[in-house]
Amino acid sequence: MNEAEPRLAVVSSTEEQRWHEALLQAPVSEPQLRLWTYRAPGVVFGCSQAALLNQARSRPAGCELVQRSSGGGAVLTGPWMLSTSILLPPDHRLLAGGTVTSYRWLGVLIAGLLRDMGVAAHALSPADVRGSTADPSLGWACFGGLSPWEVVVGGRKIVGLAQLRRRHGVLLTSGTLLARPDWTLLCETLDRPAPDRAALEHRTTSCEEVLGSAPLVESFASALHQMLTDVLGVHPVPLSNPLPTHSVAA
Repeated sequence: MNEAEPRLAVVSSTEEQRWHEALLQAPVSEPQLRLWTYRAPGVVFGCSQAALLNQARSRPAGCELVQRSSGGGAVLTGPWMLSTSILLPPDHRLLAGGTVTSYRWLGVLIAGLLRDMGVAAHALSPADVRGSTADPSLGWACFGGLSPWEVVVGGRKIVGLAQLRRRHGVLLTSGTLLARPDWTLLCETLDRPAPDRAALEHRTTSCEEVLGSAPLVESFASALHQMLTDVLGVHPVPLSNPLPTHSVAA
């Protein structure tokens, strides 16, 4: 791949999902990497949440609504989140060992970066997840539950992971909470009761909450970009339409 400067795309959730779909329609011959943040809040529903999406669309929406092709619960995106999208060929060495193992390197890598920043984060092993207590009332929300190799701080989720496997390639994604999310907006969009908002706040955390202020998204993205390209052994091609970088508001 051609070497390029790290680039952080500021996008809508719809634009991000379109990029995923476009790249998976053809055979993935080499790794592709993108780092994203969002110009405005949005809710990204899992592939099995069509009914929830339709219900949300039937009410006045305060944010963008979109559905992704991967599973899991609804994700609240926004300026508080830094996301990564990694496309790999189906036979890539990082995918050896099965679906769950494919996440391990990514969760461990992001947890290490967070620790370097002073956030006491670690990636959850499958045994850790089995020993945790789930809140069934939050099954609709991605950040309401825990999966293997997702990242927590004191048991509270700070990084979510997702995976989509297609014949042409595999997509690994992550979302890191740099600043406090607007859980009230998510619950209002899905018409969830007030206790769900409180439960989400209890079960999640952010760099802002741990450190006292949110890190600059550019700084976090640059460090993460370097670590990812070191692991992948390649540099991403330049964005065809580079978008301006953006800072997370404290």
